[in-house]
Amino acid sequence: MRKILLFTALVSLSAVVQAAPGLKRFLYLSTPDGAQDGGSGKGILVFDIDDGHRFVRRIDIAFKEGLRGFCGNSRRHAVYYTTTNRRLGAFDLETETIIWERQYDLGCDRACITPDGNKLYVPTGWWWKGTNSGFLVVNPNNGDLLKRLPARPAAHNSIASLDGQFVYLGTETNLWMFRTNDDSLVRNIRNVGESGVFPFTIDSRNRYAYVCLGKHVGFDVVNLQTGEVPHRVLAGGEPIPHRTHGAALTPDEKELWISDQEGKKLFVFDATQIPPKETGHVDLTQGGHGWVTFSLDGRYAWCHTPDVIDVRTRRIAATLKDENGKPVCGSKFIEVHFRDGKVVELGDQFGLGRAGLNVAAR
Repeated sequence: MRKILLFTALVSLSAVVQAAPGLKRFLYLSTPDGAQDGGSGKGILVFDIDDGHRFVRRIDIAFKEGLRGFCGNSRRHAVYYTTTNRRLGAFDLETETIIWERQYDLGCDRACITPDGNKLYVPTGWWWKGTNSGFLVVNPNNGDLLKRLPARPAAHNSIASLDGQFVYLGTETNLWMFRTNDDSLVRNIRNVGESGVFPFTIDSRNRYAYVCLGKHVGFDVVNLQTGEVPHRVLAGGEPIPHRTHGAALTPDEKELWISDQEGKKLFVFDATQIPPKETGHVDLTQGGHGWVTFSLDGRYAWCHTPDVIDVRTRRIAATLKDENGKPVCGSKFIEVHFRDGKVVELGDQFGLGRAGLNVAAR
């Protein structure tokens, strides 16, 4: 009897890392979200992707304020969170401990980390309009500031390419491309995104970026090789006059999904052609901040609502709920794969194209 009780206690204490041998896939949702309501207290909620997105447990982390971003690195088996109060922290997924936490003089917006785990790139924040806006380059070991990369005001969203060559930064109507080996500026693409600074996504070969529009539901197509913006694509039969906040490529890069949070929709486009062509939409149960990304296998779409969407049928397949059965949502989440208690793969907070990616390099 004592052995049974001990076994039960261990399982309940660490349901994820003590799982039976074999691949275990989970969605880690951090809460509270610094950009929208709909969270559930403080911490990380864990959902079992392969069991109908069933709530597994809560990891108690006393986040001091709302989350601005949530990126991760499988080699370091860690996730990095940024907050509304200029804070950046590192959390070990295997030991479930905060490794370090630092504050900076400007701010910390939606950060990214290179696939090799050697550099964190941290935007100074959409709210910061000073001339020293841009990237903070940070040591993932301890949070030390290595250097600053200047860019235009309102440094907001960032993406590290999955091949490790580049990092991208969105500022006000600008898209920046830096080389990771020496942090040199490759390209500054201006007059993109229509207005303000909004999310974007890229394909796996660094050919195209799709940048959300600030005044309409739609996106700009950016040629990353030339710096040109050859196409602006609007969703719907008639122009929809409010912003877009969320763009994601399916892993196979066949579809591009964008968020119309005010209209409670996700619009779907055929991305096998340039410019992408609209093919339909998904109705959501509520509005919100706006976001969209995909599971690594391309089966599910997650967004800023509690809705889990089956990509093939474009229908809601499950609802994210906390331990009290309350629907929960946010836009700071990441897919985590465990095998024998070890992190083997992580998704991304952005829906990045993966069709040309060498799987062994992930």
